Amino acid sequence: MPWLTDTPAGAVLTLRIVPRAAKNAIQGEHGDALKIRLCAPPVDGAANAALIEFLADAFSLPRARVQLLSGATSRTKRVLLAGASAADIRSLIQAGKQEGRRKT
Repeated sequence: MPWLTDTPAGAVLTLRIVPRAAKNAIQGEHGDALKIRLCAPPVDGAANAALIEFLADAFSLPRARVQLLSGATSRTKRVLLAGASAADIRSLIQAGKQEGRRKT
């Protein structure tokens, strides 16, 4: 998973954002990034705010521990999940994919 790295501060995600989607969701890998769909438009920081809220909810973190490192005006972003390990984030993403597969 080249889009997920461990740092002393926490896990860093490299993301590819698709704004104005039908629903908020983790889509899967997109090259060297994790693709995330957001309902919010990329206007006045709305998509960035929605991204931080979505990631905080998805990984059960307080919003204050989700920090945009780079890409504030780009679709490609780097986000720090402070205090989280890459292994924890990887297992949560994989568990989410498994839950999605069980639904029929």
